[in-house]
Amino acid sequence: MEYKELNSKNNIPALGFGTWQLKPIKEAYNSVASALEKGYRHIDTAHIYFNEGSVGKAVQDSKIKREDIFITTKLWNWDHKKVEEAYQKSLKKLKVDYIDLYLIHFPVSKTRIDAWKAMETIYKEKRVKSIGVSNFTIKHLEELMSKTDIVPAVNQVEFHPFLYQKDLLDFCNKHGIALEAYSPLSHGKRLDDHTLQDIASAHKKTVAQVMIRWSLQHGNIVIPKSRNPGRIKQNFEVFDFELSEIEMTSINSLNENYRTCWDPTDTV
Repeated sequence: MEYKELNSKNNIPALGFGTWQLKPIKEAYNSVASALEKGYRHIDTAHIYFNEGSVGKAVQDSKIKREDIFITTKLWNWDHKKVEEAYQKSLKKLKVDYIDLYLIHFPVSKTRIDAWKAMETIYKEKRVKSIGVSNFTIKHLEELMSKTDIVPAVNQVEFHPFLYQKDLLDFCNKHGIALEAYSPLSHGKRLDDHTLQDIASAHKKTVAQVMIRWSLQHGNIVIPKSRNPGRIKQNFEVFDFELSEIEMTSINSLNENYRTCWDPTDTV
């Protein structure tokens, strides 16, 4: 497993397990338990996924030391004016006494700055290891950094070969913000791409493994998700090969600004 040091000096596993759309209780519990058994040590959830309880129970039942598992959860839109209450609820559901990374889930107009300031308080009081954002564009990040004290440790966004957000990645790198890629497999909608298939064949890997590896080699944190134990295992097996510079450039060229999730670019 590779780790990345955040600007908060907190180390995060570069490969994590996403839990969006994993239904509570059984599906989310079984999937997280499978991921932990296969070696994942970074679990990403959110209040709005309604599976924090399942994640917490799977972590607890794994018997893995709490300090060895990196847990991320997120502040939902309707909780921007009650951050402390929302944070405490997430702690209780996850059955932990701290969260490794707490994110603003969406850049909600008018409330995101005050929400961030409340999260800064929790961070300054050392009750959370790192704070960050999700679905923020460059304009949202610029606004946040101009009006608050702490630069986000992470910006979690949709990022895959068909949505290669190079300008955003460059901006984050320049300001010490780790880019975290969700939906790194484009929800499986581009696994039939011939370029990816040829590269995967050359490395005796799956297309999904190539897509994950591509994002990792861009320096990102990557959080694939699956319900299938076999694919959960495969998605973790991406540290035993490397894409060449030519292969990386070829995959970069697949970008077509193709989004599979909500587009935050028009949010004021």
